[in-house]
Amino acid sequence: MIGELMTTDTGYCDLHCHSTASDGSLPPVEVVQLAQRSGVSAMSLTDHDTVAGVAEASAEAERLGIDFISGIEISCEFRSPGTLHLLGYGVDPQSEDLQALTRQLIEARDNRNPQMIAKLNAAGIAVTMDEWEKEAGGNVVGRPHLAQILIRKGHVRSVKDAFDKFLGQGGLAYFDKERLPARRAIELIRQAGGICVLAHPVQLRCGNDAELETIVKSLVDQGLAGIEVMHSDHDARQITLCTQLAERFGLLKTGGSDYHGRSKKAIDFGFCGGRRIPRACFDAVVTRCSNDRRTRHPGV
Repeated sequence: MIGELMTTDTGYCDLHCHSTASDGSLPPVEVVQLAQRSGVSAMSLTDHDTVAGVAEASAEAERLGIDFISGIEISCEFRSPGTLHLLGYGVDPQSEDLQALTRQLIEARDNRNPQMIAKLNAAGIAVTMDEWEKEAGGNVVGRPHLAQILIRKGHVRSVKDAFDKFLGQGGLAYFDKERLPARRAIELIRQAGGICVLAHPVQLRCGNDAELETIVKSLVDQGLAGIEVMHSDHDARQITLCTQLAERFGLLKTGGSDYHGRSKKAIDFGFCGGRRIPRACFDAVVTRCSNDRRTRHPGV
């Protein structure tokens, strides 16, 4: 199954990456330029809780001859210590439903951040919201930006260290944000003309394969269209497991590096653990989005 998934005679893609519009270190235009240098012929920009970088990325992709589909990554309600993220592909960035969703999600993030600063200050770590916002550069203010400040001030040695000690679940300064139920996230993505894919299933932290299958089945019943089979956190066994689940439930098989830039230096754009992501993943997503639109709007 891995061999079938990794057929590479039609080129490569990357369906999961981030820019400075959320918590990546490169502006949207530069992410697309990196895609070209990486030998990728098709991509999607999937920033957290926003489509603010999609227009710039799409325009640059067109200029460089790279096929592009709009994207977003949404955090959903889930039990600790796992996380449930959904990728939305083919969404209309101008959709009123989507714009309302992104405003809600960014507001939830903004309400959380001062609470984390207060916890750090109470622990004797001097950091301010002004510093955090400056680090974010006017874009979505995310935890990786705060991690960079903690590194510079000598409180941690790496982004992973920052999340383990302070910013991640169980960390000293962790404060959860409001999240959408998965059903609502899927519904809003579909209303915006897109399809939903389960991102990095390994991060659900399921206790066994049966638990993962149960979760995937529940999401399929709610309208899930695909599963991210290839991801930088997935080893060969996880790729095989996700491939089997995709085939069992008739899901699209997608893949993405989850590139962020300097906050995740070990991740290379267009690669998942040294493996290339086949262009066929992108083409299947585009075809599914087109078919779904025709089904919802016959004659258009």
